[in-house]
Amino acid sequence: MLDVNFLKKNVAHRAVEIVMDNIRFDDILGIGTGSTVDIFIEQLSKYKDDIKSVVASSIRTYNILNKFNFNVIELDEAHSIPFYIDGADEIDESMNMIKGGGGALTREKIIASASENFICIVDESKFVKILGTFPLPIEIIAMAKKQISNQLNKIGGKANVRPNFVTDNNNIILDVVGLDFDNCRELEIYINNIPGVVTCGLFALQKANQALISTQNGVLVKNSQI
Repeated sequence: MLDVNFLKKNVAHRAVEIVMDNIRFDDILGIGTGSTVDIFIEQLSKYKDDIKSVVASSIRTYNILNKFNFNVIELDEAHSIPFYIDGADEIDESMNMIKGGGGALTREKIIASASENFICIVDESKFVKILGTFPLPIEIIAMAKKQISNQLNKIGGKANVRPNFVTDNNNIILDVVGLDFDNCRELEIYINNIPGVVTCGLFALQKANQALISTQNGVLVKNSQI
């Protein structure tokens, strides 16, 4: 059986192939955050001279991109972003995702929304029938944590402040379990409307256009139907 790291390398390699087969000389790429993305960046670095610029979704990713001598720019400097490459903590058959395990969910969602094509790269352990085994991260304003926790409790959620963690935006994260993911869009809208919520780590309104899922039998390519 192939180990997880090998699966991550396989899916990162496939993502590099797709990107390099489709980008133009002046295109700008959006780059997400996480262990699979780290491998993607390393493999993409072989072609860095063919990539004009990249936009990073976190300070961590910014530092890795700098290490490989990519030209990193701010989002507002990008005229367009044809491809955004990122991972997920969970993704289901309908391409709904839980993201934010690394704490970069806000900037990830911003760049994803600014991109023409969002490619999600994961190993098969992240491909699930129903979301929710992985706690849902929610970035919040700290002073609202009690009120937000109470609102989440009304729909079955139990929220815990992520210990010793501050986001790149100087906010805190609640990790929430016990939620019902039968209607992901409604759940995301409900959470988005709670005062004090900065970003919900549920990506149901902002799905990936394509998912690359690394399995024991190769990389499965799924395209969004929405």
